[in-house]
Amino acid sequence: MDNVDLHAAARRGSFAEFPPDYLSAASLTARNASGNTPLHIAAKYGHLGQLPAAVLTPALLLVKNDAGYTPLHLAAREGTLTEFPAALLTRDYLLTRSNSGLTPLHQAAAAGHLDQLPTGLLTLDLVLTKTDSGNSLLHEAAENGALDRFPAQFLTHATLVSPNISGETVLHTAALNGHLDQIPPHFLTAETLLQKTANHDTCLHAAAIAGHLDQIPPEVLTHDHLVLASKSGHTPIHAAAESGFLGQIPRERLTLDLLISRNDFGDTPLHAAAVEGHLKDVPREFLNRATLMIRNYTGGTPIGAAIHNGHADQLPEEFRPKPPTPFQKFLYRTGFSRPPYS
Repeated sequence: MDNVDLHAAARRGSFAEFPPDYLSAASLTARNASGNTPLHIAAKYGHLGQLPAAVLTPALLLVKNDAGYTPLHLAAREGTLTEFPAALLTRDYLLTRSNSGLTPLHQAAAAGHLDQLPTGLLTLDLVLTKTDSGNSLLHEAAENGALDRFPAQFLTHATLVSPNISGETVLHTAALNGHLDQIPPHFLTAETLLQKTANHDTCLHAAAIAGHLDQIPPEVLTHDHLVLASKSGHTPIHAAAESGFLGQIPRERLTLDLLISRNDFGDTPLHAAAVEGHLKDVPREFLNRATLMIRNYTGGTPIGAAIHNGHADQLPEEFRPKPPTPFQKFLYRTGFSRPPYS
């Protein structure tokens, strides 16, 4: 046979088209440009069952591609572990690490396929196995929205607040990626959600940045919690204003004192909203001369920020600058005058 392409056959599931002598260890471990072998591809697409048992050995199925992934990693991610010989689904093989420290267990957790593991294999110490960045299986599931398919007995207070290297807990990861709704509500308390990362970010910071404050219990969204500053001085209320998610804060909790609170640069959430074009999310009664003319530590105001960043149309009508006359344009160009709010 000419032009034998076992990588393509592995993808299509057409190994039966080839004579048995073509399906040798050497041919099935030939690498493509990414370092993947036909066994990697067959594992990914669920076609290992078409191959002779003689080539489904640890020596061949644990060959790594350029990223350090084995066929076992790809099968775990794609949900085709049922194609693997039971002898390979052991603790030691499932702890094989990629270049970044990901194991097949992390891959299975991320994709919600832990149910394909042998009964009784998954233990607490395996659940807490960490990648090079310190992520446990629960972190991977939280990032990818698979916590609702994680064995419930491992969702505990202790596991959910376990940190990675950056101090991000499983709850931080879920908050940032919009998956707090997959966690039993009784774990979502002020104590757990206000745990701080190495940068002093809480779950409220993560949820505010990514637009998931609606997954935080309303009773946790208090003034004191929304003005907690990270090491860089950023607060959840500033993050929500900057990202355009002030509307996710219950209206009765979105108060004037919140909107004029300052970060380390003297900016209020109104400054942040004005810069990014989100003043439209601020209740109209809070947009007046007193609030829009608050100066930060360099003299900037929310009005000036909105105008200079092209968002003057979001200002109340009475604060929108009128088009300059030809004479005013001349004065601006020559430096004898400055535009309003500059």
